[in-house]
Amino acid sequence: MSARPSQEHQMDVIAAAPTEGPGTAVTDRTRSLSRTVDVAVVGIGYAGLPLAVAAATAGYRTRGLDLSDFLVAQVNIGRPPVDTVTGAELDAVVGLLDATTDPAFLRGCSIVALCVPTPVDAHGVPDLDPLLTAARTVRHHLSPGQLIVVESTTYPGTTEGVVRDILEESGMVAGRDFGLAFSPERVDPGNTRFGFHNTPKVVGGLTAECAARAAEFYGRLTQRVHVTRSPREAEAAKILENTYRQVNLALINEFAQICHRLDVDVWDTIEAAATKPFGFTPFRPGAGVGGHCIPVDPLYLVHRATQAGVPFRMAEQAQRINDSMPVWVASRARELLTRDGIPMRGARILLLGVTYKPDIADTRHSPAEPLAAELLGAGAEVAFHDPYVESFSVRGRQLAPTRDLRAALAAADLTIVVQHHSVYREELLAEARLVLDPSGPGTTKATTAKPTITKPATAKPATATKGRQA
Repeated sequence: MSARPSQEHQMDVIAAAPTEGPGTAVTDRTRSLSRTVDVAVVGIGYAGLPLAVAAATAGYRTRGLDLSDFLVAQVNIGRPPVDTVTGAELDAVVGLLDATTDPAFLRGCSIVALCVPTPVDAHGVPDLDPLLTAARTVRHHLSPGQLIVVESTTYPGTTEGVVRDILEESGMVAGRDFGLAFSPERVDPGNTRFGFHNTPKVVGGLTAECAARAAEFYGRLTQRVHVTRSPREAEAAKILENTYRQVNLALINEFAQICHRLDVDVWDTIEAAATKPFGFTPFRPGAGVGGHCIPVDPLYLVHRATQAGVPFRMAEQAQRINDSMPVWVASRARELLTRDGIPMRGARILLLGVTYKPDIADTRHSPAEPLAAELLGAGAEVAFHDPYVESFSVRGRQLAPTRDLRAALAAADLTIVVQHHSVYREELLAEARLVLDPSGPGTTKATTAKPTITKPATAKPATATKGRQA
């Protein structure tokens, strides 16, 4: 096998939907664990389950493997355990998709995709243990001719390095006895415009044949596949995507602080700059950066770059700026309460939205947690409301959930909009005594409230007797 993909494989592959999948549709609701499986997805969380559903939708007989009995049971009864897949999507692949905690079936699969988490520890150091454990599981059941694809985000060189080394402990050689490739997940929870089928897939293979086989597989699942020179470029591309967002969010978050000090409306400024049809992409400030990608993925490259003696200074600084935003928002809260003659100690503060992005139920790395910790540390009484979250704890302390939102808005000395869920409309916020909105009412229209204490511009003066927005 050649060491690199040929020039034609470095181009984008535009994939037409196949007229025939590798399997046929099954109409009964039985999920049998004894039948032959084409595709195995190791890890059926927020990224793995969409892949499994996409493979089954394309006609592949697919099985998910997970350590979690709960996730497996939910999938097998057709109830999505994550919000990146809908119940209707699971119903559509009944008979072609099931899940198990038993890895024995891996030996008979043609394609095995690793979609396990790759977190960082408390010090920001990459934790590859879940990926390496998954690779060892696959090694125990590796068969000649299989294609192994890593989808878990990691630093460049991981697939060709430690993952390949573990798999080759089987006695088989990657690129000769089995295929090996990397294809980063690009799942965006809550995005109704782009899903698996219309988000281009990036693929990097150990050899040209590995790349071609991976591209053919993903070409059945999505409209476009882009093949890179090797797995390293595909690994780096994923981290670049999220570092781009991290750096630009840090820029706008720091810019928002400067605008506040200079009495400049940051949201009106962003809207004005966004009228330029080239050379500018608008980003919005917020209470911080959360989720499973932006606060984590750049740290993988920071770690690897530091090891290589080339520190990734911009990503490191961006991380520090974004991490500091909850502290700045807490200081703004103190400033606003002081203006109203209310001491922070004992102040009743209501947090709206504790997930990391709008209209999803995921709280991973949500800025609401460090923000609440700052407020609690200053002696405030903190409650929360979130239509997607039943309970929320901060450093072992459960925050009081709010059931009657209108009553809570009227009672709170200060309401902080941490996440703009669609239920938090301007007319509802007008019922609050005082509102601090770090991500800005300017995320909708330039005519909305400015970042000084004022009535929401969307509310009429005659009716907006209570709400004041900061």
